[in-house]
Parts: sequence; C-alpha cells; structure tokens
Amino acid sequence: MLLPSLREEVLHANREIARRGLAPHTFGNASGIDRSGPEPLIVIKPSGVDYASLTPADLVVTNLDGHIVEGSLRPSSDLDTHTCLYREFPQIGGIVHTHSEFATSWAQAGRPIPCLGTTHADYFHGPVPVTQPLTAQEVAQAYVRNTGVVIVRRFRLENLDPLAVPGVLVAGHAPFTWGKSPAEAVEHADVLEFIARLAFRSVLLGASDSGIPLYVSEHHYQRKHGPKATYGQS
Repeated sequence: MLLPSLREEVLHANREIARRGLAPHTFGNASGIDRSGPEPLIVIKPSGVDYASLTPADLVVTNLDGHIVEGSLRPSSDLDTHTCLYREFPQIGGIVHTHSEFATSWAQAGRPIPCLGTTHADYFHGPVPVTQPLTAQEVAQAYVRNTGVVIVRRFRLENLDPLAVPGVLVAGHAPFTWGKSPAEAVEHADVLEFIARLAFRSVLLGASDSGIPLYVSEHHYQRKHGPKATYGQS
C-alpha cells in the first residue's frame, strides 16, 4: 500500500473534521501530499464515505493531474480543487474543506472576515479573503477545478502568502484551509470557524469592519510567526 504514513495523517485529519463538528454528514474532506518521490502524490478522502467507517486502505492516491494511482473508490468530488491548490501553492502539504456553520455563513454572504481581534491576528495575517463568485462559464466548463482557480486568483490579486493566510472563503460555497501538513490544515479549519463565530457576534454588537489597529494585529501575528517570535517554546 502506497504512502502508509501519509494515509494515517489524512485519515486522522478527516476524522477530526467530524469530531470537531466542522462538517455535517460527509460534506467535508481532507487531503495530504507527498512531494518526495519522482512525482507528487495526493492522498484524499473517498467521495461520500462516512468518517467513522474510513480506513487507511479506503483513501485514494492520485497524482497532481487527478489520475488515480491507487484505490478502488472514487476520490472526493473536490479533488480538482485540491490538485489546483497543490500545484499553485507548492509550500502547502495538506488541505481541508469544510462546511462549518459560521465560516460558511460569511462565504454565503460573500464577505471577507475582518480582523476584529487578536485571536484572528494570531493565525491570519489580515482579513480572511473571499473569492469572486464563479461565472456561468466557469461553472459549466470545470466547476471544481475553477473553484481552485478563483481561490488562486484572489491570492494573486492581493499578493497574499498562502502560509500567512492559511484559508479562504469561496463565495456562495464554504471555506478551504491548508497548512504544511494535514494536521495543520485541520487546526486552521477549526480556528477559522472560531474566528468566524467571534466576528459574526462582534459585528452584531456593532464592531466596525475596519477592525483592530494594524499595529496591534501586526504585533500579534509577528510574535507568533515572525523571525523573532516569542510564542511557544524554542
């Protein structure tokens, strides 16, 4: 069986989606990529399979073109979005797609999540961006692949670093997050849902979209992720 260690990581990430309540039913999916071999290989959840019944052998291995290398089940219906992100963001090693309640609400409203507090600033270097809606032509031609395309387009237009902004809201759809590993991608999905919930309530209480002062958000982000970070252990 190919990539047994990565299979275990991806299996755990998918189970964490369910355990943390980030996607009802089988709506979400997680994947990971191994870039060490002659060609990069992706391990991803099979489509429509319940998280509780997943085994490492159920996971599907594909290449970056989405062709199945190993597995008897159909891969996630979001595979082409994952492959697009792995191609365009070579720094990332894991991707998670959820339909978590509050993050999805912001996506459905077509609104970025402003940085309203230090909890947000600790994880996202600026607002959580939202994509433009897909055009009718993009949906008709290659809906899933073009979901990845509009994500990448947003990051290119705003010159965003995918590691500094580890997630996005797809307009009218739901969030995607990523990280250096499948486990980190799940953590970012969980954090994104938490800050989406905080932001929703803060806006209801009258918070401005302008958010906290930039010098505060920058200080918090840099103390955790900057070259002189003081958060955590050395």
